[in-house]
Amino acid sequence: MNVHVLVFFLLSFGVREVWSHDGISPLVQSLDGEWNLWNSNESISLTARVPGCVHTALQERGFIQDPYFRFNDLLYEWISLDNWTYATTFVVSKEFRSKRQVLLILDGVDTAASVWLNGVLVGSTDNMFCPYVFRVQGLLKAANNTLTVHILSSVVFAAQKRNAHTAYSVPPECPPDVQKGQCHVNFIRKAQSSFSWDWGPSFPGAGLWKGVRLEAFDLLRLVHLAALPLYDIVRSSWSLQVDMLVDALVPTSAQITLDLPELHSSVTFLTNIRQGPGFTYTFTLHVNASSNVKLWWPNGHGQQTSYRLLVTARLLDGFALLQAQSKVYFRRVELVQESIAGSSGLTFYFRINGKPIFLKGSNWIPAHSFQDRVTPHVLEDLLGSAAEANMNVLRVWGGGVYEQDAFYEACDENGLMVWQDFMFACAMYPTEDDFVRSVREEVYQQIWRLKSHPSIIVWSANNENEAALATDWFHIPIWKRPVYFKDYVTLYVDNIMAVVKQEDPSRPFLVSSPTNGAESEREGYVASDPYDPRYGDTHFYSYLDDCWDWRAFPRARFASEYGFQSWPSLSTLRPVSLAEDWSMSSRFARHRQHHQDGNQQMLKQAALHFHLPNSSEPLANFTHTLYLTQVMQAQCVKTQTEFYRRSRSELVGGLGNTMGALYWQLNDIWQAPSWSSIEFGGKWKMLHYLAADFFADVLPVAFEDDDTLLIYAVSDLSQDLKLRAVVTVYAWSTPEPLCTLKSDLVAVLGGSAIAVFKGRVAALLAECGRCSRFSCLLAFRLEEGDGTQHGPANHHFLCSPKDALGLRPPNITAKVREDETGLVVDLQASTVAPFVWLDAGDIPGRFSTNGFLMLSRNRTVAFRAGRNTSVTELTQALTVTSLSDLYSP
Repeated sequence: MNVHVLVFFLLSFGVREVWSHDGISPLVQSLDGEWNLWNSNESISLTARVPGCVHTALQERGFIQDPYFRFNDLLYEWISLDNWTYATTFVVSKEFRSKRQVLLILDGVDTAASVWLNGVLVGSTDNMFCPYVFRVQGLLKAANNTLTVHILSSVVFAAQKRNAHTAYSVPPECPPDVQKGQCHVNFIRKAQSSFSWDWGPSFPGAGLWKGVRLEAFDLLRLVHLAALPLYDIVRSSWSLQVDMLVDALVPTSAQITLDLPELHSSVTFLTNIRQGPGFTYTFTLHVNASSNVKLWWPNGHGQQTSYRLLVTARLLDGFALLQAQSKVYFRRVELVQESIAGSSGLTFYFRINGKPIFLKGSNWIPAHSFQDRVTPHVLEDLLGSAAEANMNVLRVWGGGVYEQDAFYEACDENGLMVWQDFMFACAMYPTEDDFVRSVREEVYQQIWRLKSHPSIIVWSANNENEAALATDWFHIPIWKRPVYFKDYVTLYVDNIMAVVKQEDPSRPFLVSSPTNGAESEREGYVASDPYDPRYGDTHFYSYLDDCWDWRAFPRARFASEYGFQSWPSLSTLRPVSLAEDWSMSSRFARHRQHHQDGNQQMLKQAALHFHLPNSSEPLANFTHTLYLTQVMQAQCVKTQTEFYRRSRSELVGGLGNTMGALYWQLNDIWQAPSWSSIEFGGKWKMLHYLAADFFADVLPVAFEDDDTLLIYAVSDLSQDLKLRAVVTVYAWSTPEPLCTLKSDLVAVLGGSAIAVFKGRVAALLAECGRCSRFSCLLAFRLEEGDGTQHGPANHHFLCSPKDALGLRPPNITAKVREDETGLVVDLQASTVAPFVWLDAGDIPGRFSTNGFLMLSRNRTVAFRAGRNTSVTELTQALTVTSLSDLYSP
């Protein structure tokens, strides 16, 4: 055996460096770059970037406008109905061609395609989420190698698969008309939302959305490297399970050394590598008992410490052939489902490193219809925004894509836990052998790619499919339902769960969301009522009930979806619209709304507590309406989230002990009304600013119950506190406080919610003199005995703002200046100003606070610009709006 040819090829999580003792490097030839692209009849021919997709290539070469502009999603439907061909020509060195094995690897093809090399069909693809590896040794030549990928229309392919499925229908056939989408997306393994959704457009794309390369080797290839931390509770010790997936051409023996230098831990194994593809080798490295292992903690609970893992391969004579380095983290996760005293249900919460954690966050959807537009900057900005809003978790929703490596690496580093769905959503699915085989490979590949990430705390097989089946979304006759129940178990239990349990026993698995968890399993994996708040997680939406009434919300164990729509700001809409579109009655406003009656629902919900804008000037009326939808959304989600947070320590009628609040949704896929708290492009809506407060580690929450005001102290801290509520009464007509009351100090245990104030509203107002529900409002905060404040201040409206007496335009003035920290805005107001909103127009960046209740005559707000800007530019762009400005003459 030639000792110079044992080379590992590493395609795994966290690999930062590959080094070979004698300078021999893995032979890898990227085929990324500029390819040729044409449609089926060659009437369109152009060059295109790989990785990339057809839509972005057509736009970059001037064949089409921005697909997001106005009604272009309809005008460009033809792109998705055509077939497209990518082709490139390349040279291959003699050294490369002399290797015993050469692989062609396509990391992501969207979606159904045939792959040809030098005129020879080497294979086909039918799953967007799988990498494809083809053995092409012997097909390569020195020059003029031609690689061609013929991609079929996903719309046509899905329809063909549906038509071939003749035994019974697999609903839904098509999306609702309001979504303006394509049919039969459940028959193709592709981003389900790409055929349209209630928050996104229909762009069933085509392309090589991930990289393409050649790899060559003589002996073996390390396909994946994964590291899973294991904790021995009895011994109070850590170990690291290292999994290696190897493709070997011949059997060989090697010494594998695993080393954690910072933890003074190392071990070497003599391993017999078997011949053949896809063999797994598992090793355990026990961490030195004297080493102090620093753990990975969620955001707000500690640091995200990482360590270097070195993996070295040597021949038996000690010759070092390769060393790889990757990040590893130590953390343990448990999903606790136990009996509860006083309740017929089960708990549902996550323990991280032995500590119960209240999960605070949101749901993640694809950040763009075209994945090549999701840059590291986009991910950094969105995930940084989540962390800045005190979130500790994101749920990667099951109708989009498994995100790119940079997403999970950023979540690791920001302490953002990930609830990871597999990509199935709101549908039944076929269970033919070829479909199931493709799904098993998809799940296998994604688990190996992602299981080393500490941020991922749970796998979930699908979004809402248990609920769809149990509550008969698709009106399936009773006598036909056993077939669909059988298909459900076949796909999610016999296949997906089986693969997960085999490949990753380190974290919990759920068959669906929402689900009753252990109770759903007991009932055969489809519960009679998956929305039962006594178990598992719950999705809850109600657009017509008063969102300020906490009694309308379920006392769930875990709220993994809830929310309300709003429109984005005019600066976000402007690049994709014209002035004639800036009206809620315009064709554009109707077209952009993909949720049935969504625009009407927003205005009806807003009208419960606010007067709707009444300006006679059309543009002002439109911008005021956009603003008011954001006010409504922010208040609704704030009220619901605060209800869930204060319910963490309570059982009422056996319900409560809520341990998670993930509102729908964090981000947008395009410029349109949606449930998001961040607009397309990264601008924070009012909801996101308020989230930074209502997700704070310590939070005061007020609510009324039968004319009794209660204020709770909610704490996610580990340590106990002694806190009291400080309540200040204001008149709507003046920013000077009328009176202040303080409660007694109350012990607030870490990780609990407890009432610290309780009193009749009438008695409270009577103490402040001439004050009524309609003329006054309350502000409150939590403080220690020495006056130290904990958490943000909060407020409680005693009536709807539309009924408030004395509320008038505050005549806010704003002056931009620069100090040692950067740009700041000094505000002056003549009276109380609710929902003060600062908008910097097209200048990217965010304010230190926004959408706030201004209870003083002066306030200063900082602005962190996303690019270089000046006092003059911000002054010219800045607008300031408060609620009563909507009704001024």
